[in-house]
This record gives sequence, C-alpha cells and structure tokens, in this order.
Amino acid sequence: MDEKQQLQSVIMELVRRRGSEKTICPSEAARAFSDDNWRQQMDAVRQAASELQAQNRIRIEQGGKRVELDDVSGPIRLRLREDTDE
Repeated sequence: MDEKQQLQSVIMELVRRRGSEKTICPSEAARAFSDDNWRQQMDAVRQAASELQAQNRIRIEQGGKRVELDDVSGPIRLRLREDTDE
C-alpha cells in the first residue's frame, strides 16, 4: 500500500468513526498518519480526500456545503457520505 492509499485508509477510518452526521478536519487525518510531521502531510491529505470524493466515498465541505478543492481555499471539513456502503 502506497502513502496515498494509506492516507485514504486513515481518512475513511476517521470519518466512519465519526459517522455521516459529523465531520473531521483534515488535520486529524494528518496527525493520525504522522503525528511528528503532520503539517507536512496536509497537502497529501487534501489530495487523498479529493480522490475519495471523486470516488463518492466522502464529501468535502466548507461552510456546510459540498465543494471541490480546486474551487476553494481555506479550511475544509470531511464527511462520510450517507449513502456509502462502507
């Protein structure tokens, strides 16, 4: 499993634990993946989240609305899709 797949796995584990009614901050995934250098992982976490959204596994939100990473800047939140079978 490469780093991107590992990050996606961490994101999915965290959003599943939180449930579809709550969100996680991408920094939670970065810290779970690498607590020592989590800030360096933030771009990779955002990219992994973008790919998970493209696969319809999570939602990326800003201000409670679904967004695409290419269209926003600033803080985002990650949510498990309600209709996911995972």
